[in-house]
Amino acid sequence: GIFGLKPTYGRVPLYPASAFGTLAHVGPMTRDAADAALMLDVIGTPDARDWSALGPAPGSYTDALAEGVRGLRVAYSPSLGGQVAVRPAVASAVRRGVERLAELGAYVTETDPDFTDPVDAFHTLWFSGAARAAQRLRAGQRELLDPGLRDVVGTGARYSALEYLAAVDVRMELGRRMGRFHEAYDLLVTPTLPITAFEAGAEVPKGSGLRRWTGWTPFTYPFNLTQQPAATVPVGTDGDGLPIGLHLVAARHRDDLVLRAAHALYEAGVPVPPTPAGS
Repeated sequence: GIFGLKPTYGRVPLYPASAFGTLAHVGPMTRDAADAALMLDVIGTPDARDWSALGPAPGSYTDALAEGVRGLRVAYSPSLGGQVAVRPAVASAVRRGVERLAELGAYVTETDPDFTDPVDAFHTLWFSGAARAAQRLRAGQRELLDPGLRDVVGTGARYSALEYLAAVDVRMELGRRMGRFHEAYDLLVTPTLPITAFEAGAEVPKGSGLRRWTGWTPFTYPFNLTQQPAATVPVGTDGDGLPIGLHLVAARHRDDLVLRAAHALYEAGVPVPPTPAGS
């Protein structure tokens, strides 16, 4: 039910470096897009300790908010070309948010980015990072890890260097495809998640048939592979009062477009804040 921003990789310096390497982004979680823009203006400045950090931002993200969405080219992909099964309540809420963007002056086209699910490559890179993070743990300490994480660590430790580099090749091709996609579209819009929240303490929803958390995050992790900026905006709730997010993605280095579109939705009264407990 809050706003979350994943800036372009390197926009926010990170030290010490993450074991997950260039898949790991650092960004604000705030009440709204305006607060995130203000925070990014502060934390998105270079730091010599992070060799992969970007140079100074091209301008103030807060100042860019007022530019709105009029004239922006928006690609709306409800299910990544039928690759993702989305719950009806989620699909409806996100579509209403997209319709509001069109009312605000964006040129909306329903279309899909040209890629298939890169989950195997993501697993190779992410699981390898988990194995590296746990490498110094003693056997007794590993037994204390969450069972899902312990399983991931074991899988990651078995990948070869050639398998890792093959996953890097998949990542590079995905980045190329998204770079070309954003020559035609300023923003990509999808649901943030195809479902709403499930019970705490479980990696996947009971009875879903999924094994790993990537099974219910298909709209988000591909853009960690490509290092693109993305944000989630709350656009409603389901029948149980659980929040639904609209996912905004822009080309690398265009964090301003993500923030502009999110702020325009907030200004238009689209996000529905969660109801406080006991009210």
